[in-house]
Amino acid sequence: MNIKLQSLPAADLATPLLTVFAIDTSTAPAAGIKDAPATPTLLTTNAALLAAAAPWLTTGEFKATLGETLLLHSPSGLKAERLLIIGLGKAKSLTPHEVRKGAGVAVRFAKPRTLRDLALTFPEHPSLPAELTTRALAEGALIADFDIDFYRSDRKDQSITTTTLLHPAPTPEVQRALDEGVILAESQNFARTLVNEPGNVLTPTELGHRTAAMAAEFGLQCDVHSIDKILELKMGAFAAVTQGSSEPPALIVMRYEPATPPPAGSPVLGLVGKGITFDTGGISIKPADNMDKMKYDMAGSAAMIGAMRAIAQLKPNVRVLCVVCSCENMPDGRAFKPGDVVTAMSGKTIEIMNTDAEGRLVLADGLHYAQTLGATHLINAATLTGAIGVALGLINAGLFSNDDATTQQFTDALALSGEKFWRMPCTDDYRDQIKSQIADIMNTGGSRYAGATTAAMFLKEFVGETPLVPWIHLDIAGTAWIDDNKPWQSKGPSGVAVRSITEWVRSYAR
Repeated sequence: MNIKLQSLPAADLATPLLTVFAIDTSTAPAAGIKDAPATPTLLTTNAALLAAAAPWLTTGEFKATLGETLLLHSPSGLKAERLLIIGLGKAKSLTPHEVRKGAGVAVRFAKPRTLRDLALTFPEHPSLPAELTTRALAEGALIADFDIDFYRSDRKDQSITTTTLLHPAPTPEVQRALDEGVILAESQNFARTLVNEPGNVLTPTELGHRTAAMAAEFGLQCDVHSIDKILELKMGAFAAVTQGSSEPPALIVMRYEPATPPPAGSPVLGLVGKGITFDTGGISIKPADNMDKMKYDMAGSAAMIGAMRAIAQLKPNVRVLCVVCSCENMPDGRAFKPGDVVTAMSGKTIEIMNTDAEGRLVLADGLHYAQTLGATHLINAATLTGAIGVALGLINAGLFSNDDATTQQFTDALALSGEKFWRMPCTDDYRDQIKSQIADIMNTGGSRYAGATTAAMFLKEFVGETPLVPWIHLDIAGTAWIDDNKPWQSKGPSGVAVRSITEWVRSYAR
C-alpha cells in the first residue's frame, strides 16, 4: 500500500471512497434518564463534508460508537463516489489510538468491496496532536491491509493500492510522522507474516534465512549459527529443547550500530526472543485441540525481528543487539524428558519438570548470551504461558521486571505505541516455587498457581543482579494471536510488541 499526504480540500478529491471520522459528543444523562441520546459529531471543519453528512446524523441510526460505519452513496457536494463516516466512540475517550482503529476500519471496509483507493480526512480535535495522529492513521491503515490467507489457491488479492491522507496543512514534521508510521506498521506486518507461516515452511533454518535477508536489506549485522555453536557456547538448556527434533536449531544474532557512536557508558540494549517454530510440548505432549496454533510459539522472536527492522530504519542513537533462540520442541527417542537435569550457559542447573515449559529454557541461554555480548539492559518477548491469558484475558499482555525505572520507561512508550501491557509481580517471595531438591531450580513452579509469575522468576535467575541488569519480560501468549476478525484488523497473528519495543529502544536515544 502506498500512503501519501495531500492538502487538497476534501470536496475536490475524486476518489472511490472518502472517509471522515465522528465522535459521540453527548453528555451525561439528566437525572431519571437512563441513557442520553447519542450526538454524532464529525471531526472536520470542512463545510462540504458537514453539509453532505448533516441529514443522516440526526436520524438516530448512527451513534458514532467505535468502529461503527455509515455509508453514503453519491454524497451531495462532493466529488467522491462514496462517503464513509466512521465512529470513534465517546468524545471523552478520544485519543490517537482510536484513530488508529478508525483508519483500520476504513481499509477493512474497502477491501471486500474491491475498492483499491481511498482517502482519509484528517480528524480535527484538540485531543489529537497532528504528528502522533498522522502516525496512527498510517499504522492503522497498513495493519488493516494484512490477511492470513496466504496459502489459499482461490485467494483474491484485495490489497489496497493507495491511501490518501487529506491533511489541512502538511508540514515536514507531519510527513516525518507519516513515514515513521509506515516503517512501524510494515515492520509489524513483517512479524505477522513470520508468525503466520506454517511450521513445515518456517523452520528454524528458514527463520534464520529470512532474518538474515531482512538484515542485509536494512543494514544490520547478522550472524546465524546452528547446533555446533550452541554446543560450543555450552547452551545446555537451549540444546536440550532442540535435541528431539530432526530440524537443526538457529541461534540468530543481530546488531544495530548508530552512525554516530553514543557517548562512553551509554546503554547497550539487548533484545531476546523465544523462537519455537513449532511446539508439540515434547514428551509432556500438548492436547490435540488447538495444537495447530503452536506455529505461533515463535511470536516473541518475530516481535524482536520486526522491532530490529524498524530500528534499522528509524536509526536511534543507541546500540542494540538481538538474540533469537529458535528450534522445534518435538517428542522423539532423543527428546529431553521430565526428570532430566540440564546445565544452562550460565552454569546454573535446571531440573526438567515439564518439557512443555521449554520457552523459558531457550530464553535462559539467550538472556545470558546477550549479556556476554555486552547488553547492559535486557528485554525479552515470548508466548511463554497460558497462565498469563487466564490472569489478564486477551486484552493486556503481561509485563514483568526487576527494575521500576526501566518499567516506567517502557510504560511511557505505550502512550506512543498504543499497545496494552499490565505489570505483574516478580518478587523474591515467589522464588521458593521454583526451588529444586536435586538441582538449582526447576523449570516450572510445581502447581497451577501464579504460573506466569513463576515463569518470570525462572527467567530472572539468568539476569545479572550484582550489578543489577535492568530487565523486562513480556509474556504475549494471550495477545499474539487474534481468534476473530475485528472491524480494524484481521484474525490471526497480531504482531503485538513490535511498536512498543521499538519505542522503548528509541526512548534511550532521546
